[in-house]
Amino acid sequence: MYAIIETGSKQYKVAKNDTIEVEKLNLGEAKEVKLDKVLFISDKKESTIGSPYIKGAYVVCDLLGEKRAKKVISFKYRRRHASSKKKIGHRQGYVMLKVKEIVV
Repeated sequence: MYAIIETGSKQYKVAKNDTIEVEKLNLGEAKEVKLDKVLFISDKKESTIGSPYIKGAYVVCDLLGEKRAKKVISFKYRRRHASSKKKIGHRQGYVMLKVKEIVV
């Protein structure tokens, strides 16, 4: 059984015991996460498609920890303008989740 979920404006295909990296969520001290934006669920026998989400379906995940991606540098420069340089760095925060179960 697998499901396609949406979180952080991205879609992820998950199955039981999968580990996924999603954009940082505001969880506080929670150790368990319930993701309820389920778009698609499939067994080997049948599949269910939501419009846009499946009512009553959710995915339960354990929180493994947080991490940050490598730094991405954006450098903007206009030639022949001495004062027109701009260097910006960004590191995206991620949350590691392990899927415990998929509930229909």
